[in-house]
Amino acid sequence: MLPVSILDLAPIVEGGTPAQALRNSIDLVRHAERLGYERYWVAEHHNLSGIASAATSVVIAHLAEATESIRVGAGGIMLPNHAPLVIAEQFGTLEALHPGRIDLGLGRAPGTDQVTLRALRGGPTADSFPQDVLELQALLGDPLPGQTVFAIPGVGSHVPLWILGSSLYGAQLAAALGLPYAFASHFAPDMLLPALEAYRGRFQPSAQLEEPYAMVAVNVIAADDDATAQRLFTSAQQAFTNIIRGSRAQLPPPVEDIEAHWSAGEKAHVSNALSRSYVGSADTVREGLESVIAETKADELIVAAAIHDHLARVHSYEILATVRQALGAPLPG
Repeated sequence: MLPVSILDLAPIVEGGTPAQALRNSIDLVRHAERLGYERYWVAEHHNLSGIASAATSVVIAHLAEATESIRVGAGGIMLPNHAPLVIAEQFGTLEALHPGRIDLGLGRAPGTDQVTLRALRGGPTADSFPQDVLELQALLGDPLPGQTVFAIPGVGSHVPLWILGSSLYGAQLAAALGLPYAFASHFAPDMLLPALEAYRGRFQPSAQLEEPYAMVAVNVIAADDDATAQRLFTSAQQAFTNIIRGSRAQLPPPVEDIEAHWSAGEKAHVSNALSRSYVGSADTVREGLESVIAETKADELIVAAAIHDHLARVHSYEILATVRQALGAPLPG
């Protein structure tokens, strides 16, 4: 059975609060564990009024504490924002508290604007990303002769690293370092297939990974029928339209007529960004996921669901869990 995981941005919805968003994430991760999802990741973003997972390692600690077996981690930590030693200590601590359950996905983008980036760390940029990854990997590895700086906790923990990306750059780095690779096609789908080809074609085995392992991120909005799911999907469509307009607001409630919300140009842009979205009933979602699996040969899917109503989001993942069990079996009829 193909592993399927959850990517949670801890959405702060219109009319909601950060505290409510984080409580919803705790509730959802418990459902995810019960439903048999592989892992549950949260992502680092800053200065965004609709995302509550900025202090990513703190959120992961609460998710891990609320569960017993599901892997939890970062999808990802935006490494240009941090000194590698700090991340090694944070994730070494998480691994010490929850051994064998922590993942550390690493991104090259800042996850914010340039002004906020300077407020976070100042000088370092994405240009230092490969060196930062190697430094972090060394800090989480076994001690070396002559080493004087140690992550405590962290040293010797071998927390598994992932490289995240939406271009050829991350694919090539993951291949060169022999690390698993996750592609962000849930919002940047254009380079998905070339990146997977580059990653698999250039992969070099490492101590962590002998063969390439590619995770593909998609959006899934599932409901009892196609019309209900399409209505729920209008929250994500509005949110992406708002980004084009320069507004990164809280996640809006769904609307009855999305066509009245955007211009033709905005519709084209958003539809492309969200083209790796599978929206509808269980049968509709299954058909879409079967197609993307066949097209990408993904080793794992990770699924985002920007749904305004928390109960509807939980129900979407419940439906997806039944779809996951049926993937690869003959379609009815």
